[in-house]
Amino acid sequence: MPKFRFEVDLGTELKGVAFQEVSGLDVEAQVIEYRKSNSPLFSTEKMPGIIKYGNITMKRGIFINDNTFWNWHAEIGMNTIKRKTILIKLLDESGKVTMQWSLHNAWPTKITSTDLKSDGNEVAVDTIEIVYEQLTITSGR
Repeated sequence: MPKFRFEVDLGTELKGVAFQEVSGLDVEAQVIEYRKSNSPLFSTEKMPGIIKYGNITMKRGIFINDNTFWNWHAEIGMNTIKRKTILIKLLDESGKVTMQWSLHNAWPTKITSTDLKSDGNEVAVDTIEIVYEQLTITSGR
């Protein structure tokens, strides 16, 4: 599957936002080590513990009069944030969804604006880092 054709749905007002890059789709089961009191082995057993999700990093070009990410981030207060379900969709050649990652209870933890250089010729790019509490992966076919 090619990985260059994808779209991100950040909610009702933010459908189909174009991103250059999405990274950090990872999940990890933390390890619990213990030793049974009656075990003849002098070593620990390893059991799966709490599931931990990494942060998603997304990059996109800056557009005139578009402060969507900054406005969403500005809503953060002590224990108050507008959480969303974010859908990341991998598309085939015809535009149909082949795989979808659903990030539940997501919110922005960090936004990094573009660097500015008087002698540069790159496109201005914002980076947003998203935290979430649950990941669901579905197949589109």
